[in-house]
Amino acid sequence: MTSTMLRSRILSIASRTNKPNRRFFCSNKESTISSQSITFDQSAAAGEAPAQAVGGSENKAWSFFKYGIVGALTGATAFAGYASYAYSLDEVEEKTKALRESVNHTAGNDASNVEKYQGLLYSTAMTVPAKAVELYLDMRRLLEEHVKGFTEPASEKLLPDLHPAEQHVFTLVLDLNETIIYSDWKRDRGWRTFKRPGVDDFLQHVGRFYEIVVYSDQLSMYVDPVVERLDTNHFIRYRLSRSATKYQNGNHYRDLSKLNRDPGKILYVSGHAFENSLQPENSVPIKPFKTDEMGEVPLDTALLDLIPFLEYVARNSPSDIRKVLASYERKDVGKEFLERSKDYQRRMQEQRQQGRIWHR
Repeated sequence: MTSTMLRSRILSIASRTNKPNRRFFCSNKESTISSQSITFDQSAAAGEAPAQAVGGSENKAWSFFKYGIVGALTGATAFAGYASYAYSLDEVEEKTKALRESVNHTAGNDASNVEKYQGLLYSTAMTVPAKAVELYLDMRRLLEEHVKGFTEPASEKLLPDLHPAEQHVFTLVLDLNETIIYSDWKRDRGWRTFKRPGVDDFLQHVGRFYEIVVYSDQLSMYVDPVVERLDTNHFIRYRLSRSATKYQNGNHYRDLSKLNRDPGKILYVSGHAFENSLQPENSVPIKPFKTDEMGEVPLDTALLDLIPFLEYVARNSPSDIRKVLASYERKDVGKEFLERSKDYQRRMQEQRQQGRIWHR
């Protein structure tokens, strides 16, 4: 009994003494693992630091290059825009001639090696700007030629050559809308076109003396059918539409210099003669023709009043009609001519009366 109790006490004491040793070994193992993980993290961080530094320097270099390209393109675009606005194509070619020729710069045969090397570097450095200027000139030339098709008359000679037997004939150019017709639109009836009073007699009378041309800023799809219905007797020889005008500052102008006729023998009749012609010295102003507020055609004799003046010009054939028109000082030529004719007849009658008194 005594030996059994002694053995159990010994085993309990041994078990108590072994528990702290296990805890001690476990704590030593955990400290060893944690120290290894700390060492690994430190070594990994030390390896990543140079990689991050290299990546940051590469990003800065790429950003600098990218913004440099953007800045260069922006500057080149601004320069091209200013040059296009401030100078013509010929002026830009003249001002950049030296720059474009600098690419072919070479040192003389008697130059030293250093001078030859410097010349080579200079020509190489100027290659890019010179090529950029050449590219700008080519693109601008191409663009201006393309735009010219819309802004300039379709041809340098809008009319065929005049027959040799008609070299003395004057050319009468008539505007269409608000001159010999008037077109308007209303919701209840749509488009309607009105003939100016006296237009038929006008065309029939002056058609015997003049080469008549209709020159309008409307499209040909509008001009052709209107003229065909208006001039059934074919007194109007030619029709010119929008493609024959010059587009400038948002307006379509009649360019009489492209008619292939003597400028001293051209008369341009229009209700807006001085506003839509590039040659106001050839213009014969006439009152614009419009309907009244009720849509009715008013009493109008402007075309008929112009016949005596046109007949006088055709019969007397002045050497330069522009000098004759300048004497009217942009007044209503038809009315002014009638007043001058009356004054001339009155003076001639007075002279005849004075002659009769003198003979008595």
